[in-house]
Amino acid sequence: MLRGAVARRYAHAMFELALEGNMLDSLESDLKGVLEIIESNPELKRIIYHPQVTSKDKKDLVGNIFSDYISPVAKNSLFFLIDRRRESFLGDIVAAFVLLANQHRNIVEVHVTSAIEMNEKEQKSLAKVLDKLAGKKVQPEYAVDPSLIGGVVVRIGDRVIDGSVKTRLATLKDRLIQNQVN
Repeated sequence: MLRGAVARRYAHAMFELALEGNMLDSLESDLKGVLEIIESNPELKRIIYHPQVTSKDKKDLVGNIFSDYISPVAKNSLFFLIDRRRESFLGDIVAAFVLLANQHRNIVEVHVTSAIEMNEKEQKSLAKVLDKLAGKKVQPEYAVDPSLIGGVVVRIGDRVIDGSVKTRLATLKDRLIQNQVN
């Protein structure tokens, strides 16, 4: 089975559990927090994802580290993944879970790349425009890429709106070359 399909299946089951228990926000926060800690600690990551470490040892480790900080549902979900030998899918599962949670909240993730750092006022202004454009509440993620020269590139799902100077210059160059050929 494809990795993405497996991740979506587990994420959907966790999402349904979260909805039933009215704990969507807390489970999302717990899963994201656990993933962040595992991914930021190379030794922990190596142990959790290593196929020769037993499920019992992994569950003991997860329980010892996270039990005081995450909900029983989050802990049991992690144990279930470990029992099924799907712990290496955790990053994909969390991403799929967040996507389901955002869809449920009518929120869409938006990636905004600008040539220079945008201040808070510019970010809020752009977010309002993107809310209207997407027809949903947007959750923007900002990045800086100086190679854009100026302007922004916005990704809303599969749509890309490229308002960068770099692309405009490339388009202008192509037109000039096309005019020389004709």
